[in-house]
Amino acid sequence: MQESNKPQAEEQELIQVSGETSELSVSKDGDEATSQSEITPSLEQLLKEAELRATEHHDAWLRAKAEADNIRKRAQSDIANAHKYAIEKFSSELLAVMDSLEAALTVENATLENFKNGVELTHKQLVAVFEKFNIKVINPVGEKFDPHLHQAMCMVESELAPNTVTQVLQRGYLLHDRVIRPAMVAVAKAKDA
Repeated sequence: MQESNKPQAEEQELIQVSGETSELSVSKDGDEATSQSEITPSLEQLLKEAELRATEHHDAWLRAKAEADNIRKRAQSDIANAHKYAIEKFSSELLAVMDSLEAALTVENATLENFKNGVELTHKQLVAVFEKFNIKVINPVGEKFDPHLHQAMCMVESELAPNTVTQVLQRGYLLHDRVIRPAMVAVAKAKDA
Protein backbone atom coordinates (compact mmCIF):
# COMPACT_ATOMS: atom_id res chain seq x y z
CA MET A 1 0.00 0.00 0.00
CA GLN A 2 2.88 2.22 0.51
CA GLU A 3 3.76 1.86 -3.09
CA SER A 4 0.29 2.91 -4.12
CA ASN A 5 0.42 5.84 -1.70
CA LYS A 6 3.67 6.96 -3.23
CA PRO A 7 2.24 7.87 -6.58
CA GLN A 8 -0.58 9.78 -4.86
CA ALA A 9 1.92 11.73 -2.80
CA GLU A 10 3.87 12.56 -5.93
CA GLU A 11 0.72 13.72 -7.61
CA GLN A 12 -0.12 15.98 -4.65
CA GLU A 13 3.37 17.43 -4.72
CA LEU A 14 2.99 18.07 -8.42
CA ILE A 15 -0.36 19.69 -7.86
CA GLN A 16 1.09 21.81 -5.08
CA VAL A 17 4.06 22.80 -7.23
CA SER A 18 1.89 23.50 -10.22
CA GLY A 19 -0.49 25.46 -7.96
CA GLU A 20 2.39 27.54 -6.69
CA THR A 21 3.54 28.19 -10.23
CA SER A 22 0.04 29.12 -11.27
CA GLU A 23 -0.19 31.38 -8.20
CA LEU A 24 3.15 32.84 -9.19
CA SER A 25 1.94 33.35 -12.71
CA VAL A 26 -1.27 34.92 -11.36
CA SER A 27 0.66 37.19 -9.06
CA LYS A 28 3.05 38.05 -11.91
CA ASP A 29 0.10 38.78 -14.20
CA GLY A 30 -1.50 40.85 -11.45
CA ASP A 31 1.74 42.83 -11.03
CA GLU A 32 1.95 43.24 -14.77
CA ALA A 33 -1.66 44.35 -14.90
CA THR A 34 -1.03 46.82 -12.09
CA SER A 35 2.14 48.11 -13.70
CA GLN A 36 0.42 48.33 -17.09
CA SER A 37 -2.48 50.24 -15.57
CA GLU A 38 0.06 52.58 -14.02
CA ILE A 39 1.78 53.00 -17.42
CA THR A 40 -1.31 53.45 -19.59
CA PRO A 41 -3.69 56.11 -18.31
CA SER A 42 -7.31 55.34 -17.88
CA LEU A 43 -9.97 56.67 -20.20
CA GLU A 44 -11.04 59.19 -17.57
CA GLN A 45 -7.54 60.61 -17.38
CA LEU A 46 -7.33 60.80 -21.17
CA LEU A 47 -10.69 62.56 -21.29
CA LYS A 48 -9.64 65.08 -18.64
CA GLU A 49 -6.41 65.81 -20.49
CA ALA A 50 -8.29 66.24 -23.77
CA GLU A 51 -10.80 68.57 -22.11
CA LEU A 52 -7.95 70.65 -20.63
CA ARG A 53 -6.26 70.92 -24.03
CA ALA A 54 -9.59 71.82 -25.66
CA THR A 55 -10.18 74.52 -23.05
CA GLU A 56 -6.66 75.90 -23.59
CA HIS A 57 -7.16 75.95 -27.37
CA HIS A 58 -10.55 77.62 -26.99
CA ASP A 59 -9.07 80.29 -24.71
CA ALA A 60 -6.20 80.87 -27.16
CA TRP A 61 -8.71 81.14 -30.01
CA LEU A 62 -10.84 83.65 -28.08
CA ARG A 63 -7.75 85.74 -27.30
CA ALA A 64 -6.65 85.66 -30.95
CA LYS A 65 -10.15 86.63 -32.08
CA ALA A 66 -10.27 89.52 -29.59
CA GLU A 67 -6.83 90.69 -30.71
CA ALA A 68 -7.90 90.57 -34.37
CA ASP A 69 -11.03 92.59 -33.52
CA ASN A 70 -8.90 95.15 -31.67
CA ILE A 71 -6.51 95.43 -34.62
CA ARG A 72 -9.44 95.87 -37.01
CA LYS A 73 -11.01 98.57 -34.82
CA ARG A 74 -7.65 100.32 -34.43
CA ALA A 75 -7.14 100.24 -38.21
CA GLN A 76 -10.63 101.67 -38.80
CA SER A 77 -9.92 104.42 -36.28
CA ASP A 78 -6.58 105.19 -37.94
CA ILE A 79 -8.23 105.37 -41.37
CA ALA A 80 -10.99 107.63 -40.06
CA ASN A 81 -8.39 109.91 -38.45
CA ALA A 82 -6.32 109.92 -41.64
CA HIS A 83 -9.37 111.08 -43.61
CA LYS A 84 -10.36 113.57 -40.96
CA TYR A 85 -6.92 115.13 -40.47
CA ALA A 86 -5.43 114.58 -43.95
CA ILE A 87 -5.01 118.29 -44.62
CA GLU A 88 -3.61 119.15 -41.19
CA LYS A 89 -0.12 120.06 -42.48
CA PHE A 90 -1.57 122.01 -45.39
CA SER A 91 -3.91 123.87 -43.05
CA SER A 92 -1.12 124.76 -40.64
CA GLU A 93 0.91 126.19 -43.56
CA LEU A 94 -2.06 128.31 -44.63
CA LEU A 95 -2.27 129.86 -41.17
CA ALA A 96 0.74 132.06 -41.99
CA VAL A 97 -1.11 133.36 -45.05
CA MET A 98 -4.18 134.06 -42.93
CA ASP A 99 -2.04 135.90 -40.36
CA SER A 100 -0.61 138.12 -43.11
CA LEU A 101 -4.07 138.96 -44.43
CA GLU A 102 -5.37 139.76 -40.94
CA ALA A 103 -2.34 141.95 -40.23
CA ALA A 104 -3.01 143.88 -43.46
CA LEU A 105 -6.62 144.46 -42.43
CA THR A 106 -5.72 145.79 -38.97
CA VAL A 107 -3.48 148.60 -40.30
CA GLU A 108 -5.42 151.88 -40.00
CA ASN A 109 -3.38 154.41 -41.94
CA ALA A 110 -2.23 152.20 -44.80
CA THR A 111 -1.47 153.62 -48.18
CA LEU A 112 -2.27 151.96 -51.45
CA GLU A 113 1.42 151.17 -51.89
CA ASN A 114 1.55 149.42 -48.47
CA PHE A 115 -1.51 147.33 -49.32
CA LYS A 116 0.00 146.35 -52.65
CA ASN A 117 3.27 145.28 -50.99
CA GLY A 118 1.38 143.35 -48.32
CA VAL A 119 -0.74 141.54 -50.92
CA GLU A 120 2.40 140.67 -52.93
CA LEU A 121 4.08 139.20 -49.84
CA THR A 122 0.94 137.25 -48.96
CA HIS A 123 0.75 135.96 -52.54
CA LYS A 124 4.39 134.79 -52.31
CA GLN A 125 3.57 132.96 -49.07
CA LEU A 126 0.61 131.26 -50.73
CA VAL A 127 2.67 130.26 -53.78
CA ALA A 128 5.31 128.79 -51.44
CA VAL A 129 2.65 126.73 -49.64
CA PHE A 130 1.28 125.51 -53.00
CA GLU A 131 4.77 124.48 -54.14
CA LYS A 132 5.43 122.69 -50.85
CA PHE A 133 2.27 120.59 -51.28
CA ASN A 134 2.72 120.07 -55.04
CA ILE A 135 -0.20 122.21 -56.17
CA LYS A 136 0.54 123.47 -59.69
CA VAL A 137 -1.14 126.21 -61.68
CA ILE A 138 -2.73 125.43 -65.05
CA ASN A 139 -2.20 128.54 -67.18
CA PRO A 140 -2.49 127.31 -70.78
CA VAL A 141 -2.39 130.52 -72.87
CA GLY A 142 -1.23 129.64 -76.39
CA GLU A 143 -1.46 125.86 -75.78
CA LYS A 144 -3.73 123.43 -77.59
CA PHE A 145 -7.08 122.92 -75.85
CA ASP A 146 -7.08 119.80 -73.65
CA PRO A 147 -10.53 118.80 -72.30
CA HIS A 148 -8.86 116.93 -69.45
CA LEU A 149 -7.20 120.10 -68.14
CA HIS A 150 -9.33 122.92 -69.56
CA GLN A 151 -12.98 123.90 -69.63
CA ALA A 152 -13.97 125.90 -72.71
CA MET A 153 -16.20 128.83 -71.79
CA CYS A 154 -16.44 130.38 -75.24
CA MET A 155 -14.97 130.29 -78.73
CA VAL A 156 -13.49 133.43 -80.25
CA GLU A 157 -12.09 134.38 -83.63
CA SER A 158 -8.35 134.61 -83.46
CA GLU A 159 -5.14 134.67 -85.46
CA LEU A 160 -4.11 131.51 -83.60
CA ALA A 161 -4.72 127.99 -84.90
CA PRO A 162 -8.16 126.50 -84.21
CA ASN A 163 -8.59 124.84 -80.78
CA THR A 164 -5.84 126.94 -79.24
CA VAL A 165 -6.39 128.62 -75.88
CA THR A 166 -6.51 132.37 -76.49
CA GLN A 167 -7.35 133.59 -73.01
CA VAL A 168 -7.49 132.14 -69.49
CA LEU A 169 -10.57 133.37 -67.68
CA GLN A 170 -9.75 131.50 -64.49
CA ARG A 171 -6.59 129.52 -63.84
CA GLY A 172 -6.88 125.84 -63.03
CA TYR A 173 -4.92 123.78 -60.50
CA LEU A 174 -3.36 120.32 -60.32
CA LEU A 175 -2.68 118.43 -57.11
CA HIS A 176 0.26 116.23 -58.09
CA ASP A 177 -1.14 114.92 -61.41
CA ARG A 178 -4.86 115.20 -60.62
CA VAL A 179 -6.95 118.15 -61.79
CA ILE A 180 -8.62 119.77 -58.79
CA ARG A 181 -10.00 122.62 -60.89
CA PRO A 182 -9.82 122.88 -64.69
CA ALA A 183 -8.75 126.15 -66.24
CA MET A 184 -11.67 128.11 -67.68
CA VAL A 185 -10.55 129.27 -71.09
CA ALA A 186 -11.54 130.95 -74.33
CA VAL A 187 -10.66 128.87 -77.38
CA ALA A 188 -9.85 130.00 -80.93
CA LYS A 189 -12.33 128.85 -83.55
CA ALA A 190 -11.67 128.14 -87.18
CA LYS A 191 -12.05 131.14 -89.49
CA ASP A 192 -15.14 131.03 -91.63
CA ALA A 193 -14.19 130.54 -95.27
